[in-house]
Amino acid sequence: MTSASIKLAHGSGGRLSNALIHDLFFPAFNNPILNQAHDGALLTMHSRQLAFSSDSFVVKPYFFPGGNIGELAVNGTVNDLAMCGAIPQFLSVAFILEEGFPMNHLKAIVKSMAAAAQHAQVQIVTGDTKVVERGAADGVFINTSGIGIINHQQKISPNNAQAGDVIITNGYIGDHGIAILSQREGLFFETTIQSDTAALHTLVASILTASANVRVLRDPTRGGVAGVLNEIALASQVEIRLDEVAIPMRDSVRAACDLLGLDPLIIANEGKLITIVPKADSAAVLQAMQLHPLGKESAIIGRVLNNNPGKVTLETRIGSLRLVEMPLGEQLPRIC
Repeated sequence: MTSASIKLAHGSGGRLSNALIHDLFFPAFNNPILNQAHDGALLTMHSRQLAFSSDSFVVKPYFFPGGNIGELAVNGTVNDLAMCGAIPQFLSVAFILEEGFPMNHLKAIVKSMAAAAQHAQVQIVTGDTKVVERGAADGVFINTSGIGIINHQQKISPNNAQAGDVIITNGYIGDHGIAILSQREGLFFETTIQSDTAALHTLVASILTASANVRVLRDPTRGGVAGVLNEIALASQVEIRLDEVAIPMRDSVRAACDLLGLDPLIIANEGKLITIVPKADSAAVLQAMQLHPLGKESAIIGRVLNNNPGKVTLETRIGSLRLVEMPLGEQLPRIC
């Protein structure tokens, strides 16, 4: 790490985040489970395979088009477990509240969390509440942890991608980040852009049913598609080649990115996943995803090559090839 102090970009899912994790946390907490660098820990207890994950949410504003921090917290941890191939079962919830936070806002957030948990068929079974002095936080921060059961034998990991594999996503990218930005900055577009926050575990179940050879599952939250795919390319030592024309994106999101000078590949998503599967299984997986309510716009967006290990490249709309680098930091901080 070259920085003498923590910067916002250290929590962005980009290069500084990765440096913080690999240079500080991994050496300090070194163990084989942590070093898998998955979305959650893969555990074996009494012959049962489990996944365990934890996440914190500091999104600003905490109410935004399409959701709020509470719903986001439940869905985010459900999705981390799902990316391990697990069926989410139980969640914990911890609140850090700032003195003066409106009680009606807290009630609305808790109500949405309860609804999201019920929809995802998980139980919130324990938690904690702390209150800090006025000015010592930003209204409300939430931490959620979760446990899920793994009922299959597939080995899903960011280091499993192989040359010849196919990359699939379940729909439009960039919705969440632009929804947050429009609310935060008071921007107005011709159509309201809403967050894509959603629990993806049932979509993952459809993918696992369609293929017994799923290599990778990841949700492109902080750092966006670019961040996640760079992590996979480095872990698997392969090149990932994207097709710009094939990447699903709403016209409104594309227009907003063009207007604001943002790269949609770096913008956070909260209801999207990336899966990498063998080419032979890709048609069946794509069909299964498109039949699911959260995967109607699913598309094959790229392939895995051997040419430039550890790199992500993009075939542009005009036929050129450009490097897609790991973002230094999130273009939009406090996005989740």
